[in-house]
Amino acid sequence: MIVRDFHKLKDTDRAVSDARWTSVRMLLADDGMGFSFHITVLQAGSEHTFHYKHHFESVYCISGKGSITDLASGETYQIRPGVMYALDQHDHHTLRAEEELVMACSFNPPVTGTEVHREDGSYAPVEELAD
Repeated sequence: MIVRDFHKLKDTDRAVSDARWTSVRMLLADDGMGFSFHITVLQAGSEHTFHYKHHFESVYCISGKGSITDLASGETYQIRPGVMYALDQHDHHTLRAEEELVMACSFNPPVTGTEVHREDGSYAPVEELAD
């Protein structure tokens, strides 16, 4: 059994920050679960374009208000507490936080905790990280 406290992890190396977001990685690849689980906070007024070409991601909004735009179709969806989206087609997307967004995120394959977003908004494939 794995039991972790978000409040204790947020001041460790499992808290990763970048351009106006922070992600606390509650589960990572080395936990052996087959997915990773994160609590991510996006700052109010921020905009983020990602394209997880090598990962699937599902996201559940815990609090806040924003929107997500599918860049292939141009369709925009409102994000608010209780809304979930899944990037089941490696969807290129832009996420906007009108208010601070607190999101629960799951990645498959799991992230290792060392990833950084590449210029195209993706993480490297898992094989590249192992090298």
